[in-house]
Amino acid sequence: MKTIWTAVLLLTLMIVSAIPSSAYVHHRHYYRSHAAYVRHRRHMKTVKRVGVGAAGGAAIGALAGGGKGAAIGGLVGAGAGALYDRHKKHEGRY
Repeated sequence: MKTIWTAVLLLTLMIVSAIPSSAYVHHRHYYRSHAAYVRHRRHMKTVKRVGVGAAGGAAIGALAGGGKGAAIGGLVGAGAGALYDRHKKHEGRY
């Protein structure tokens, strides 16, 4: 039963991560300048990527090893999310 839930969770995470960010509903916030908006958006993307990685890692860790596995999985997932964010921010730069 645990392997079925793990497989379902992994498939769900893969499908959700494949949805382009343009598919999400964005709320408009009015900032003083465009540069302030870009800075805010950049940080919010980082928070989202690290948070999703931590949540996914914690969920998989909880299924694999209980409470201690959830903590370890959350840390590993957050690290993976941070690496992915760094990769996306430096994509296309030489």
